[in-house]
Amino acid sequence: MAKPIAAIVGRPNVGKSTLFNRLVRERLAIVEGEPGVTRDRLYGDVEWLNHWFTVVDTGGIDTGTDVITRQVRRQAEIAVEQADVILFVVDGRAGLTGADEEVANLLRRSSKPVILCVNKIESVQQGQEAVLDFYRLGLGEPLLISAEHGRNIGDLLDLVVQEMPSDRDEDSEDLLKVAVVGRPNVGKSSLVNRILGQERTIVSEVAGTTRDAIDTAFARGDKQYLFIDTAGLRRRKKVEKQVEYYSVIRTLRAVDRSDVTVVLFDAEEGLTEQDQKICGYAHENGKGLIIAVNKWDLIEKETNTMRDFERDLRRQLQFVSYAPILFVSALTGQRISRLLDTVEVVAENRALRIPTGQLNTIIQDAVTLTPTPSDKGVRLKIYYAVQAQVNPPVFLLYVNRKDLMHYSYERYLKNRLRQEYGFVGTPIIFSVKERSK
Repeated sequence: MAKPIAAIVGRPNVGKSTLFNRLVRERLAIVEGEPGVTRDRLYGDVEWLNHWFTVVDTGGIDTGTDVITRQVRRQAEIAVEQADVILFVVDGRAGLTGADEEVANLLRRSSKPVILCVNKIESVQQGQEAVLDFYRLGLGEPLLISAEHGRNIGDLLDLVVQEMPSDRDEDSEDLLKVAVVGRPNVGKSSLVNRILGQERTIVSEVAGTTRDAIDTAFARGDKQYLFIDTAGLRRRKKVEKQVEYYSVIRTLRAVDRSDVTVVLFDAEEGLTEQDQKICGYAHENGKGLIIAVNKWDLIEKETNTMRDFERDLRRQLQFVSYAPILFVSALTGQRISRLLDTVEVVAENRALRIPTGQLNTIIQDAVTLTPTPSDKGVRLKIYYAVQAQVNPPVFLLYVNRKDLMHYSYERYLKNRLRQEYGFVGTPIIFSVKERSK
C-alpha cells in the first residue's frame, strides 16, 4: 500500500514550495519570487513521530485562462483528489483575497480534511491581526506558521499525522525507479504520459515546461515502477535564471535517485553533446542506461534508415556501448511496450551476481587468451576477483601492482564478462586492489 498523502495547495506565491522544502528538509521544490514557477506536482517523503507520509507540492490554483494556468489548476485538482489531507496555504501578510475564497470553495467540495495554514507570520502581534479574516473561510482554526523560519511547523506536522488515515500501510514499496531525462522539449512528459495512460505531467510545445522532477508510481503486471519525469537539462551557459539552475540540479539528482535512466532525444534534432554528457553522468554514477530516440514516426525512412542511425549513435556513444537503443514515438505509442520490457531487462542485469568460482574462471581464461600488460619486465598478476556488490555490479580485482592495470586491459576484461553474462544496459565497475601473493 502507498503511504498517506498530504497535498499543499493554495493560490500562487503564498509560500507553498517553501513549506514543502521545510517539511521534506531538502531543497526539492523550486522557490522563486515569481508567481507560477511551480507548475507540476512534486512529491517528497516525510517522517514525523515514526509516521511516514508523502507530501505533494502543487502549482498555485488560479482562475486565469491561459493554457499553462488551466493545466496548473488541473494538476492541483489531481493532487487534491489523491490526497488524504490537504494543507491549504494562505498569505498572512497579504490577507484574505477572493482567490483564497475560490480555493476554499474547491477544497470544501473535496470532503477531505483541510488544515488552514496562515503563512508568513513572524510574530504574535502580526498573527493576531491576520487570523480574524481567515475564519471567514469556514475551514476551522487557522494555524499560524512561517515556512521560511520554521515557526509552528512541529504543530502542523502533529495535525497532519492526527488527520492521516490509520488503516494505510506506511511501509515503502519496492519500486523500480526510472528517470526520464533529456534536453527540453524532446517529449519526456509525453512519453511518461503515454506509459501511464493519463495526464500526469503538463505537456506543452513551450520548451522547459516541466521544471520539477515528478515522481509517479506505476504498476505493470506484478512489477512496481516509480517514474521520474524531469526538467530538461540545458547547457550550463544557457542557465541564466536561478529557477533554471535548480532544474538542472534536480535533473542530475533524478539520475542519482534512479535505478534505470532513460535518456530521451529528438530523432529530428539528433544526438547532441549535451545528450552525451547526460549519458556520461548516468554511466559514471553506475545507473542502468537506455537510449531512447523519440519522434521516430516523423523520420522519412528507407531500407536501412534505422540501422544507419543506430550505427552513428554507437560511434558517438562508444563509452556506453552496453546501452540498448530504442526507436520510439510517444505520440503514437510505437515500441513503448518494448521500452518497458527493456527497463526490466536492464534492472535485472544491474542486479546480476556472478559466483566467485565462475568469475575467477572467466578472468583466468581471459588472461590466457590475452596476457596481462607488463612494464620494465614486471607483468601484471591478477591473483583473484570477487564481486563486491550489485546495483551496479562492482568487482574487486586483487593484483600485484595497480599501476600495471591499463584502462584498455580493464575494458577487455569487462567485455569478457559481458560476453558471458550480458550485463545489458549497466556499467561494470572494477576496483583494483594491491596485495602480496
